[in-house]
Amino acid sequence: MTDRGAVLAVVPTLGERIDTLGPALASIRKQEGVDVRLVVVVPPGAQDARRIAEEHGAVVVDDPKRGLSAAVNVGIAQADGEAYFSWIGDDDELHPYGLRTLVDLLESDHGAVVAFGACDYMDDRGEIFAVSSAGKWARRVLAWGPDLIPQPASLTRLSAMNVVGPYDESLRFVMDLDMFLRLRGQGRYVTTRSRIAKYRWHPDALTVANRDLSITEGDSVRRRHLPSAVRPLAVLWERPVRVAINVVSDQLSRRARKRRRT
Repeated sequence: MTDRGAVLAVVPTLGERIDTLGPALASIRKQEGVDVRLVVVVPPGAQDARRIAEEHGAVVVDDPKRGLSAAVNVGIAQADGEAYFSWIGDDDELHPYGLRTLVDLLESDHGAVVAFGACDYMDDRGEIFAVSSAGKWARRVLAWGPDLIPQPASLTRLSAMNVVGPYDESLRFVMDLDMFLRLRGQGRYVTTRSRIAKYRWHPDALTVANRDLSITEGDSVRRRHLPSAVRPLAVLWERPVRVAINVVSDQLSRRARKRRRT
C-alpha cells in the first residue's frame, strides 16, 4: 500500500482497560475523510484486548515488554506506505474529523513535520471538563518549558521520523517530548484551534512520586537538546517550570474529582 494521505494509528495497551479500549479504537475507525491503518500493540496473554482489537479490524502485534516507547516503536514498524503517524492511549479518543484536520494542515505545508490541535480533558465518565489549546506557544516553549503539544492531538510526518530515528526506549515518561525536540530540525510545526482528541485525566493516577520522576526526566531531556553553552543556565527556569506543572496538574485533578462527586 502507498497512500500519500494515509495515517498509521498505533494504540499500545496492556489489556487492562477493557472498558475504554473499545471506544478508543472505535474513535479511530470513525475518522472521516482519511484512510487509517490501525495497529494495536498488546501482550500475547491479554485475550480480551486482542479480541476487541480484531473486532475493530486492527493489525495486532505482540508487546515486546520493554516499556511504552518500545511498544510504540513496534507499532511504527508495521507501517506500509502511510505518510503520517499518530498514537493514542487505550483510554483516549479522537474527534471524528481530528485526523483529517491534521492531514490537511500537513498536506498544505510540505515543509511542516508535525501538526497538532486542541485536546479535551475528560473524566472517568468521559465528560469534558477542560481543554488544552496552547497553539503556537507550545512550539515556542518546547525547549525550556512544559510540553504543551498534546500527543493524542498530534500527527507526524513519517518520513521525518525515519530520519530522526525511533522513540528513545530508555525514557519512561517523556518520550514524546524527546521526539518533538528531535523533529524540530526536520521542519515546521503547524497548529489549529480545532479540537482533535480527548485525553482521559485520571485524578488519582498521577502520584507525586511519578510526577516528580516525569519532571526530572523532562529536565534531563531538554538539557541534552540545548546548546552546550546554555545548559548550565537551565537551572534558572527549571524550578519555575516544575512549580507551574505541579500547579496545573493539581488544578486539573481537583476539577476532575469535583465532577466525579456530582
